[in-house]
Amino acid sequence: MPADLRADRGPGPSLPRRVRVGYGLGSLCTGTFATVPGLILLYYLTNVLAVPAAVAGAAVFLPKAWDVLINPVVGAVSDRSGLRGGPRRPFLLIGACTLPPLFALIFAAPPLRGAAAAGYVAVLFLLAATAYAVFQVPYVTMPAEMTEDPAERARVLGWRVGFLGVAILLSGALAPAIAHADGDSPESYRTMGIAVAVLLALGMFGAWFTTRWAPAAARSEAEPSLRAQLAAARSHRPFLFLAGMWSLQALAVGVMLAGVQYFATYTLGSPGAVTPLFACLIGPLVLVMPLWNRLARLRGVKDAQWCASLLFLAGAVLLAFTPAAGPALGYGAVVVIGVAYAGLQLLPLTMLADTLAADAVRTGKRRAATFTGLWTAAETLAFALGAGVFALVLAVTGFRSSDAGHRVDQPGAALAGITAGMSVLPAVLAAVSLLLLHHYREDRTASASAHAPASASAPASAPPQRETGRVD
Repeated sequence: MPADLRADRGPGPSLPRRVRVGYGLGSLCTGTFATVPGLILLYYLTNVLAVPAAVAGAAVFLPKAWDVLINPVVGAVSDRSGLRGGPRRPFLLIGACTLPPLFALIFAAPPLRGAAAAGYVAVLFLLAATAYAVFQVPYVTMPAEMTEDPAERARVLGWRVGFLGVAILLSGALAPAIAHADGDSPESYRTMGIAVAVLLALGMFGAWFTTRWAPAAARSEAEPSLRAQLAAARSHRPFLFLAGMWSLQALAVGVMLAGVQYFATYTLGSPGAVTPLFACLIGPLVLVMPLWNRLARLRGVKDAQWCASLLFLAGAVLLAFTPAAGPALGYGAVVVIGVAYAGLQLLPLTMLADTLAADAVRTGKRRAATFTGLWTAAETLAFALGAGVFALVLAVTGFRSSDAGHRVDQPGAALAGITAGMSVLPAVLAAVSLLLLHHYREDRTASASAHAPASASAPASAPPQRETGRVD
């Protein structure tokens, strides 16, 4: 690997194409692991392993909540690593060797039911979440350290976003299709677990192998503990409002992901309907994301975020009328939500990158790793909490769990709760997030300075950072 480039020499040369593409392959992991458990794990517990809804919610939520504690530890260990291969790539390899087999074991469907099955899944999911953190935390830090050229970094991240869309669409459509191929049998879930594990391994080993040719242009270090990271965040009000807004919106999306399988089965009347529903949600991601990017350039990122948030809110409200209006409205509402979701995937990350660039100019410090770690932890917690919240809705409304061989009828309150959990609850969360977006203030002066040459806007030892805050 080439020697570190000094900050005062300006942007380095373009990265090799294999590095840009290979780094993007890592999003096959981040997109898949963020999607599949949130989409089908709760349903797998309640409808295949006969786990009561409240217990199933805890089994899904607690292992992912663990990420909030383990992420700062992984970041600190990676920052201080003296392993051969640099501070990041060895951790990518460790994650690649451990996460795929652990994921397959989660859905191995042992001959356990009820609380025992929940305990088995929770332990394996906890181990898988830890392996994922070992890979993901160093992975999201790497673009800031490969190059100090904002344009080059944007090209790297463009590949990541592209593979992210592919991963979400592919895994979100493939996993339910395989799981339901044999009537929700334990065998079909085992097959699905193995298939998704292969996809995870492809992305993780691909990113580890190809980044061996990446240069080391800079080094960004996170605070050593969660307490220190929170102390830094408290001093940065724009970041607090931005992270709070996205956490609420991620929670809304997490609730929807957890509920979509139930919505397909009990509201639309077919477990297999989850595949076209998910296609309607994720299909627009690649198609309309350039349009959101164009709107952000024309009207400003914050105005574009307002549009995406309001569109998401409108789609969620429309979804509530599906039982009365029929499946066509449900699919149409999900398409609207999908168009909005494309913006929600792109725009908050762009706002985060601008916020971090402004912070670097204002403080002269490299704090991108700190804020990125907090952002990632908040996002992970929100998505995990989404499954827990939807499980709570199921428990309160009297949902009846079952195993794959014994289906039970659901009470009317549970059916109403499934629809409300998929629509009204996410709409309320999206509405509250708009209050935080209203209070978010862009530092236009600092952002403008962040795009100026380093010698004119910041000390050479701490050049402004752009795009460092993008995460999956």
